[in-house]
Amino acid sequence: MAPSTTVSQSQRVKRKAPRGFLKRVFKRQKPHLRLETSCDLLVHLNCLLFIRRLAEESRTDACKNKCGIIKDQHVLAAAKVMLKKSRG
Repeated sequence: MAPSTTVSQSQRVKRKAPRGFLKRVFKRQKPHLRLETSCDLLVHLNCLLFIRRLAEESRTDACKNKCGIIKDQHVLAAAKVMLKKSRG
């Protein structure tokens, strides 16, 4: 492995979902909602899947434009496409 691709101990990705933070946000935004116990995990998973799909779409947009680097314009274009698709 190249030295630039290795991840040090301090930069490791967290394995746990931020459950307390998500519950606190839900209570602040919609205090009248009664949520199931695992609902925060489903929301976290949905966010992760959205970010992955956004990265894939922006990468394909950058490849269409024959650009080796994903720029903010690629991400914004991909976000517009994804939000239109998800509206249904």
